[in-house]
Amino acid sequence: MWWFQEGLCVLPVALVVWTAATFIFAYITAVILRHVDPLVPYISDTGTVAPERCVFGIMLNVSAFLGVATMYVRYKQLEALLQVDDARTNRLNFVGFVLGCGSSLGMCVVANFQKTTLFSMHLVGAALTFGVGALYVFLQTLLSYFMQPRIHSKSMFWTRLSIGAWTLASIVCSILPPITENKLMVFVSSVIMYSILPGVEVNKKLHWTPGEPGFTPHIISTISEWSLALSFISFFLTYIRDFKKINLRAVVELESEHLYHSQHPQPGSARGAAETSPLLTGSI
Repeated sequence: MWWFQEGLCVLPVALVVWTAATFIFAYITAVILRHVDPLVPYISDTGTVAPERCVFGIMLNVSAFLGVATMYVRYKQLEALLQVDDARTNRLNFVGFVLGCGSSLGMCVVANFQKTTLFSMHLVGAALTFGVGALYVFLQTLLSYFMQPRIHSKSMFWTRLSIGAWTLASIVCSILPPITENKLMVFVSSVIMYSILPGVEVNKKLHWTPGEPGFTPHIISTISEWSLALSFISFFLTYIRDFKKINLRAVVELESEHLYHSQHPQPGSARGAAETSPLLTGSI
């Protein structure tokens, strides 16, 4: 058995590899077609112009689906490991799953609403992806702290804490105080740098020239965004070892031998007419 066939560790591996491939493919395509500058463009800029935006949107939607699947498995795993009477950690586990779904929803919004077409919705998606996603990272780190040493090792907690610190540092760098450059007030954002530049729509600006007003804050902003995205990807790598120890299965439990709305009893059948759809159950 190959290592990625153990348990469900293929899920976080697929999430990381697919998301990284999405960013790399969009970047290479946008640079080759000269839609963006090679020097650290925004991630969103690499998926703004056709044809790369079409593939970028599809691949990022798949990443969002893989993200929800990975977070659901994590939720069910902790639900099985945590003690029933431990209300605090069980509550945090559920909140973490909700935050993870919110972050994945934001990823879909970012993928399908380009900043050059519908800027406000793109910002909402970015806030969900990065803001709510950061909360998910911090909450899972906190859960790792509460579960050591019985369930989680201290080394795993410190690894996730380090990645959480990396995420926090990227966020701090992306919201630097206003920088004065050539008497223009420039704000740096992890998603978009907006500034007072006469006659320029910054959200539609895909090419920057070294030395022009706002270039330095722009580079700081883009580096912070890539750093933040990489910190998220790295966090899911810590799930690989944990997911080797869990399998999910769907248990089908028939309560009727037909699919009619009314009763049609079959010979020798003592089952009722109702039919239920069981949830996925976890096995550690």
